[in-house]
Amino acid sequence: MSTKDVYEYALLRVVPRVERGECFNAGVLVYCRARSYVSARTHLDEAKLRILDPGADVLGVRAALHAVESVCRGGDAAGQAADDDAGRRFRWLIAPRSTVVQPGPVHTGLTDDPAAEAERLLALLVR
Repeated sequence: MSTKDVYEYALLRVVPRVERGECFNAGVLVYCRARSYVSARTHLDEAKLRILDPGADVLGVRAALHAVESVCRGGDAAGQAADDDAGRRFRWLIAPRSTVVQPGPVHTGLTDDPAAEAERLLALLVR
């Protein structure tokens, strides 16, 4: 019997025009303290983005999503966050910002495989 650990997750939302309040899910952040695991999985629906804002900066949105993934991986690509533990990187990424890519509220669950959970949530809530 495998042990299930508590994990937290937040969706990454794309808000093309903040003043209109329209958004759609483009990724998921998953953090599991017991396993020192943090990861982001993203999928940008460019057609949906262009429907909400025909003049949207697709490359900029894609770069912002990739930056979140880089912070989760740590290493040189994470910049200042590279030396932070998984929990600090997750907390930094879920902090509210006034940008086109915004984190949603944090939810919790139980899992025995955080990486598989990230893929499951991406398929269920984003794709």
